[in-house]
Amino acid sequence: RDLVRSRGLGDVYKRQFDQFQLSPKSRILELGCGPGRLWLENPDRIPRGWDITLSDFSPGMLQEAGWGLPASQRRFRLAVVDAQVIPAEDASYDAVIANHVLYHVPDRTRAFAEIRRVLRPGGRFYASTIGQTHLRELGELVCRFVPCADSGGRDSFGAFLLENGLDQIAPWFSRVTLHRYADALVITEAAPLVAYILSSITWSPLIGDKTAEFARFVEQELALHGVIRVTKDSGIFEALRDGGV
Repeated sequence: RDLVRSRGLGDVYKRQFDQFQLSPKSRILELGCGPGRLWLENPDRIPRGWDITLSDFSPGMLQEAGWGLPASQRRFRLAVVDAQVIPAEDASYDAVIANHVLYHVPDRTRAFAEIRRVLRPGGRFYASTIGQTHLRELGELVCRFVPCADSGGRDSFGAFLLENGLDQIAPWFSRVTLHRYADALVITEAAPLVAYILSSITWSPLIGDKTAEFARFVEQELALHGVIRVTKDSGIFEALRDGGV
């Protein structure tokens, strides 16, 4: 039985992969790859001619990505990389991917300059992020339990959202397009929802030592409404590196 069901256009990693417009022989850099979910969710869609470097600022995340890749995908290269200082020659890549990572980068101006530098003319930059309404109902749920200034979890992500990302990317790239995903969560059981909220650095401190009480509160909400519906607002920017310097 599903505890949390996602409705919309399908799995987010497959939808992201759908946007890639790359030749069968492309050199690709992913910044902030995390555990490598983009590739683990699309193993049969990766052309044999792609030369892919998975990078992350965290060696631990990079190690996890390496462990997760099946033996057939060991052709991937792994590298510890700071997006603000990419250790690559100019015009080295056909594509750079940054999935849900740019809001963690302290100096995005430097990062955009570096990404543009390592892209070949005509190369593509793909950057995914979330919007202001993403998971907003979870913040509202927490604030019904304990009075708080509901940020919806946006405080740590607001620096680079679907609403402000285009203005940040546009000075560095041409033909910037936003592909936005309409989706939702339909939550039917309390335990996974409570666990997720308690794992959040934004919401967990508000609940404090009232975990059991909060779990009962969520169960009451489910008993009253049957399900809890949560907005998912995410998307990916696609930008072209023109031929200028």
